[in-house]
Amino acid sequence: MLYATLKTLHLLAVVLWVGGMVFVLLFLRPALDQLAPPERLKLMREVLRRFFTAVAVALVVLVGSGLWMVGRTARALAGSGAAFTWPPDWVAMTVLGIGMALIFVFIRTVPYRRFVQALAGADLPAAAAALGVIRRWVAVNAVLGVVVIAVAALF
Repeated sequence: MLYATLKTLHLLAVVLWVGGMVFVLLFLRPALDQLAPPERLKLMREVLRRFFTAVAVALVVLVGSGLWMVGRTARALAGSGAAFTWPPDWVAMTVLGIGMALIFVFIRTVPYRRFVQALAGADLPAAAAALGVIRRWVAVNAVLGVVVIAVAALF
């Protein structure tokens, strides 16, 4: 029961993170063209602040549940005398997930910080430029996230 619960939390964290990126890229951002730049930038600051907080929580859930599930599997195999080796799909998901986490940390600590500071200083061109960098990296992370989901579904 614990394994099923942790796996469900793990999957929900993936859905929140990847689904949130897809929503922002494909639906929210294009709709924001209806707003004037100052309002658009302020709205994105609030959306990203909330989303990045949720992603940070999702990362804790992903790492914790992922480590627990791998550890449980390794312990079960060790108890039966079998050797544990990482399945290729687990390796792929882990490597891609670490890459996504590093990209998230970069987004949150570099361009997002620049974006918030530029907006606070009323430097709209600098804020828009930082938001463009965020959008590009979020797009990269969204693609990686879709690949992780495909690997999980196919193997």
